[in-house]
Amino acid sequence: MNAARPIDAARHAPRAGVTVVDPRFRQLLGEAGWACLPPAVRARFGRKALATQTISYVGEIVECRMSRPGWLFAQACRLVGAPLPLGTDTGVAAAVCVTEDAGGGGQFWTRQYGRHAGFPQVIHSSKRFAGPTGLEEYIGLGFGIALRLRVESEALYFDSDHYFWRFGPVRLRLPRWLAPGDLSIGHVDCDRGWFAFTLALDHPWFGALIHQCGLFTEYRPGDAS
Repeated sequence: MNAARPIDAARHAPRAGVTVVDPRFRQLLGEAGWACLPPAVRARFGRKALATQTISYVGEIVECRMSRPGWLFAQACRLVGAPLPLGTDTGVAAAVCVTEDAGGGGQFWTRQYGRHAGFPQVIHSSKRFAGPTGLEEYIGLGFGIALRLRVESEALYFDSDHYFWRFGPVRLRLPRWLAPGDLSIGHVDCDRGWFAFTLALDHPWFGALIHQCGLFTEYRPGDAS
């Protein structure tokens, strides 16, 4: 039996401090909108993760509420990967990891939300720079959301334009009466390296379904604890 070959740690170690400029969000937003964002937000959305790099943010969920229809809808979405919070726990640990989706031409986003009891909830999605709006988020089983970017009060928002289902080359836009409502994801800078991640889902008939807010800061290996 051959002995296992030793791993060259220096060769495989992450390249700390290496930054690759990513112009994709800037191009979608336009120069005027991009200039309205705080420098820290431009820095977060203006860089690209390397093939072996993970950009990680850690923090906690500070606010979460949902109506009864919102709770029922979140549970039904388990069928497509549970992209929405399943409970209203607050004061729990949370983490977001961003890696490059080389095959899909975008980014993988993995979110982990702690719970007061049981395993954390883990949400996977892929942001791809494609489609009629230039940005789509795939959540599972071919379902996705076409997104539009906007800036309001120096905060960056990802607003749903429409929902769709895709299977291979077939892309079907869901009619508005079948859509779960208007989704808005916010990125609000809080200074000193912290930012708020907000999620709001509102339905034209059932009103506010889900609202969530988490506070995050970037995790950098070697940072003082």
